[in-house]
Amino acid sequence: MRVLQVASEAAPFAKTGGLADVVGALPGALSRLGCHVTVVIPAHREAFSSRRLPIESTGWEFDVAVGTRKQKAKIFQSHLPGRDGSPDVTVYLVGNDAYFDRPTLYGGAEDYPDNSERFIFFSRAVLELANRFEEPCDIIHSHDWQTGLVPAYQKVLASQWPRLARARTLHTIHNMAYQGVFWHWDMLLTGIDWRYFNWQQMEYFGQLNLLKTGVVFADTVSTVSPTYAREIQSAPGGCSLEGVLSARGDSLAGIVNGIDTEAWNPGNDPHLPRPYGEADVVEGKYAAKAALASRLGHVAPDPRPLIAFVGRLAEQKGIGLVFDLLERLAGSGRARFLVLGTGDPRAEDGLRRLAASYPGTIDLVIGFDEGLAHLVQGAADMLVIPSLYEPCGLTQLYALRYGTIPIVRATGGLVDTVVDATPEALADGTASGFRFSAVDGGAFAHAVERALELHADTDRWQSLVRRVMQEDWSWDSSARKYLRLYQHALASPPTPVRVP
Repeated sequence: MRVLQVASEAAPFAKTGGLADVVGALPGALSRLGCHVTVVIPAHREAFSSRRLPIESTGWEFDVAVGTRKQKAKIFQSHLPGRDGSPDVTVYLVGNDAYFDRPTLYGGAEDYPDNSERFIFFSRAVLELANRFEEPCDIIHSHDWQTGLVPAYQKVLASQWPRLARARTLHTIHNMAYQGVFWHWDMLLTGIDWRYFNWQQMEYFGQLNLLKTGVVFADTVSTVSPTYAREIQSAPGGCSLEGVLSARGDSLAGIVNGIDTEAWNPGNDPHLPRPYGEADVVEGKYAAKAALASRLGHVAPDPRPLIAFVGRLAEQKGIGLVFDLLERLAGSGRARFLVLGTGDPRAEDGLRRLAASYPGTIDLVIGFDEGLAHLVQGAADMLVIPSLYEPCGLTQLYALRYGTIPIVRATGGLVDTVVDATPEALADGTASGFRFSAVDGGAFAHAVERALELHADTDRWQSLVRRVMQEDWSWDSSARKYLRLYQHALASPPTPVRVP
């Protein structure tokens, strides 16, 4: 099976979030299952400046129609290294300096004003490039709003790329909050007939919506967890597209993201002072606590359980609930707290004031440091993830891998990956963390107090820790589900395009 993965970013070339991790890891896992996978991303400045992997010019150049103009696409090539005997995955980067030689991928405090044009160009360039491959694609798998036009182009302008006409398309939604909504005149840049600019296809409250376009035209739609797939089919999870998504319900799947079990492995993590596994997790975590204490300027690790938050300091991540928790429990003496992240300046300032009020109980690190994030996962006893919504979430999966018990709000992928430690779940060995449902500080604090109570019972706590470390959240598991989705799409007729 020949699979084309299309996205606006991929680790390690260019990254702003979890999308890059998915596109950087899923192709290799599919390759290990026997798929022939090719990745196409934009040739962002970051990809060249990072120099993480060699990038070479292919010498291929061609014109891409953007409205009535022609823009030049220059194609570069690199690879994602294979492992376990699997071949490298070819990565093509679509270059155009005017569009992609920029300081950031999408803009700074405000999006680039021409983001619509940039990704119209990229989406058309992908089809032009794929039509030149020696072997035609079986599956074209596009991701998020930036590539929402890819399924539409493959359907509506099929005659321009005849070698792609028989492929099936899958469009994956990583976060419904980001839809790529632009003014209606950008429809002219797409080259797609105006008749498709209607409320059932590309139009959204008088504007052009690229995520909606991908959902409507793709043969199959997926998102990053089964619970999130259900949540987005009704308000408020659907972010005003719940009707469109509900109409695709029979073709909408939810597959939990995997994690890179080589990069996130306490058994050989270079960021930990001492590797550890299930058998020596107590010793390994103590060594990590000592190293973390030293890095934070403390003489010795605190004997109290360490509760950590690692992530963006944003409302979506439940930072308001984190404030409430710290105000409720920091003075109790029952735990030590650490917050690692960056985000809303007001949240940063508020946390600084709160940490100053409890200097022996709250550690605050503003910013993000990948190595420190690994060390925190190794040192912490519990990780709090009180997200207001969470399509999938990876932090809780890293925590489970490191024997750090997650405390999560019951939403999206957090529901699908964390089993609440009720007495019944603890007894039958299915528990993996603690959950609460209400967006309420009291409910959150109660979940933390339940965790602290179990932590006081050393034998039961360590039994839980060792069990969660055995769970398989690798990309190999997720890739098998994607492969079945591809096979189902190929065995089914393509989604018909309604011609207005």
